[in-house]
Amino acid sequence: MTSISATYVSDPQGAVNSGSGHQYNTNNNVTWVIGANEHLFRAGITKRQIVREHRNRLARCFVHPRGYRQAADRLARPGAMVLLDGAPGIGRRAAATMLLEEVPVSCGRVEELPLTWEEGTFDASPDDRYLLDLSSVTDADYPAAQRTLIRYRSHIEQSGSRMVAVPPAGLGWMLDADLSPLVVSLERPRGQTVFSRHLRVQGVRFEPEELNTDELAHLFAVAPLRELEHLAQLVAQARDSNSHGTTFVSWRDEAVAAATNWSDEVSRQLRQHRTVPERALLLTAAMTSGATAESVQRATHLLLEVLQYPQDDMPRLAQADLGEQLEGLSVVREDDGRVRFPRLAYDNAVRRHFWENFPDLRPAFRDWVGRCVELPGLRAGDRVRLVLRFAEEALSAGRPDDLCELIEKWTRPSAVGRLRAEAAAALELGLSHDQHGSRFRSRVYGWVTAARIAPDLARVVTDVCQQVMAVTHPEQAMVRLRHLALRQDSSESTAGAARAALLELVRSNGRLYSRLVQRLVQQRRSTGPAADLLLAMLEPGDLRVTPPWPEVTLAWRAVMLTKPRTAWTPVVRRWLAAIARQRAGERVLSALLLATSGDRALLNHLYVTSCDWADLSPDDMSAETRVGRVERARIADRFCRDIDLLQGVGEVPSGSGTQGTREGP
Repeated sequence: MTSISATYVSDPQGAVNSGSGHQYNTNNNVTWVIGANEHLFRAGITKRQIVREHRNRLARCFVHPRGYRQAADRLARPGAMVLLDGAPGIGRRAAATMLLEEVPVSCGRVEELPLTWEEGTFDASPDDRYLLDLSSVTDADYPAAQRTLIRYRSHIEQSGSRMVAVPPAGLGWMLDADLSPLVVSLERPRGQTVFSRHLRVQGVRFEPEELNTDELAHLFAVAPLRELEHLAQLVAQARDSNSHGTTFVSWRDEAVAAATNWSDEVSRQLRQHRTVPERALLLTAAMTSGATAESVQRATHLLLEVLQYPQDDMPRLAQADLGEQLEGLSVVREDDGRVRFPRLAYDNAVRRHFWENFPDLRPAFRDWVGRCVELPGLRAGDRVRLVLRFAEEALSAGRPDDLCELIEKWTRPSAVGRLRAEAAAALELGLSHDQHGSRFRSRVYGWVTAARIAPDLARVVTDVCQQVMAVTHPEQAMVRLRHLALRQDSSESTAGAARAALLELVRSNGRLYSRLVQRLVQQRRSTGPAADLLLAMLEPGDLRVTPPWPEVTLAWRAVMLTKPRTAWTPVVRRWLAAIARQRAGERVLSALLLATSGDRALLNHLYVTSCDWADLSPDDMSAETRVGRVERARIADRFCRDIDLLQGVGEVPSGSGTQGTREGP
């Protein structure tokens, strides 16, 4: 039982009480498209809107498991860490998210941490809250993951922040003795309560006695909670389809059949249809449901080609036509020519059956999807749905590398940029996955730090970091964008796109601004691209937060030492103009003076720059620096007096007195 969704920590996006589920939620209006400026963007809705919606939905749907209050009490203390133990499928990840969201703090962030320690991705402050999901870690990888957990714990305690970790179920015997006191055990909430809550949030009306069936009683007792959520979604889907009755009982029965019976039904259908062409058509129809029948036929022929099935010698006109073939498989061709399955979620069951029961063919299915997206006749929506359905099955089968291989294939130079939207969609799905999201973030880190990266892959990573990862994992997005922006082998357009995305991210986040400055001033003494990036960060016009002044001073110092004065003097003038317009405080003047470290030549240059700016005629000023003469004289006078005082010269007469000291003190 799976649907299409995604889960993030700072902004939960997936199944409530989902544990380590494999769900995605999307709608057909949210797709990656390529705009006129060659950037990818998500059409219809922003990631931030999705994040807000799912955060609200999580709060409405969440059912507190037993043990939750104990964990919340522990987490209330600054520097606390809690490890949530419990059986798989009881919703430990969702409980961890709610615990972090409900900590009574006035500010701070909620963010997921990588399973392996990365440079520059962890700088905790009081009121920050973190999740570390280790639920999918294998026995062999657990010792290394536990060492990372212990390392994080030290920083959490020192910073006064908080963390909730989800260890692998059943590996308690491997838990370090020092971590044992941090464990809180959760028990499964009542299944009927979880299901009812989801129905109400979906707006489905029902009577309590309508839940009293043997099938539901069994599911309430044993099904993972993510499956109960999906069952509620199926009920709502049956209601909205107008094809499965008009009462809750009919919707309920159809949803339960889709959740429990279709697997056996698909098995029976395949026993009746044993020929390769029939089965290929069935799988293709399930993977491309919603596309035109002609496109389904082309995709079927391509699948047979990938499987190296020999062509039938029988003349085509002697064979069954496409309509007869579809009818024989109980697949409907609508009046508009598009193909669908009449039974609720039956196409999901078909896809799952092929991936579960033909594991040796999974590489062939991957290669087929990799070529299928290039077929003529498939619309953009058809292609994205195909990618989404493949991602669901590949990730559910524990094959995230299949998705990574397609992303790399679709961004090779030979693809000429045609499939960047599909690659972006695939990458977002991987990053959004509860179990494999951290692996995709690590894979992206490997791409951006490799010796070479394909230009289209770099552009896809840039756009997805900016529009997806920056919302859910901003520090990790910053690290990856920084590597792309500073690569020496990238074209100016590729590096420029990464630089623009990075600047947009840090200019709206004071913490990230500080982190990036600190990293850049250490990098090769801030020469080359690093110095260019620092100078761009100092532009006053695009800052959307109050700049962290210690880091601003560091950045100015690095720029003054490594860039020619002609490069940074215009930025000084724009700051002076911003102060004169009261769009910036005069603290920037102190930062400029401190950045000189008493260097007389630099101070003289600032002095002359200020005087020249005060004396500019309106025709010589740009739009950014155009300010009235009186205001310019006031700011220049103040700055020049500060420079004099710093050098022990004494006060300088105000007003026009600055004009007689143009060579500096």
